[in-house]
Amino acid sequence: MLLGVRGSTPAPGPDHVRYGGHTSCVAVIPAGAVAPVLLMDAGTGIRSLPSLLGSEPFRGSILLSHLHWDHVEGLPFCRAVDRDDARVDLHVPEQDGASARDLLARTLSPPSFPIEPEGLLGRWLFLPAPEGPVSIEGFEVAAAEVNHKGGRTLGYRVTSAAGSFAYLPDHAPVQGVAPNVRALIEGADVLLHDAQFTETERRLADDYGHATVEETIALAGEAGVGLLVLFHHSPTRTDDQLDHILDGVASPVPIVVAREGMRIPVGAVQDGSRQPPAR
Repeated sequence: MLLGVRGSTPAPGPDHVRYGGHTSCVAVIPAGAVAPVLLMDAGTGIRSLPSLLGSEPFRGSILLSHLHWDHVEGLPFCRAVDRDDARVDLHVPEQDGASARDLLARTLSPPSFPIEPEGLLGRWLFLPAPEGPVSIEGFEVAAAEVNHKGGRTLGYRVTSAAGSFAYLPDHAPVQGVAPNVRALIEGADVLLHDAQFTETERRLADDYGHATVEETIALAGEAGVGLLVLFHHSPTRTDDQLDHILDGVASPVPIVVAREGMRIPVGAVQDGSRQPPAR
């Protein structure tokens, strides 16, 4: 379930209602379950997590793609993860010889913030992000380093018996797509991918280290994914503009524009074909 679909900054206001204004966060719910056990990133969208859990705490893992503010700024503002009975394994892309905890503390500590990571309530583990396929919360998780400006950034592939999805919210394919990154998305049932800019905004895309809608569609077609979800929308892109972002753009794969609250089934329907587009 998509809890936050914007990039860079939250985008409140009347022009950002239908697609939502929260920054990146995706809740992964196992087949047959009702509550998520895995989160992809922790932007302001994580503040909607309690609505999926009711009075229960979150007990699971969070995979951070990178440490830019829009992907971590919701962590200390979500009651479901910040309570005595919560259990959170936070996986951080390590870099600069620093531990996962110390990297997080660069923004989550005074004077930038009132508490350090240890101030979060519950049982927290600060762990390095996985390098190879590992089991996390019953899913097989693989990661690969992707091109993005300003620090180490990972893309993920999450696989279960039901199917697989790839998550690359910040990615600059124009800088090159390494074989291990292509393997991450190849044949995925669902690809959630950076689509912050359009080709008419190529200079901005290059300056910020992001993808355009057009090159994201081309990459999805080459990889043969089942469904492409355009994700990480620009905070300046209004609802009306997002309504028309695919006008005149041909796609070799089914495609949807990410909205907050969207539930995306992953895997095959009973007759063995791909899942229909998300609602």
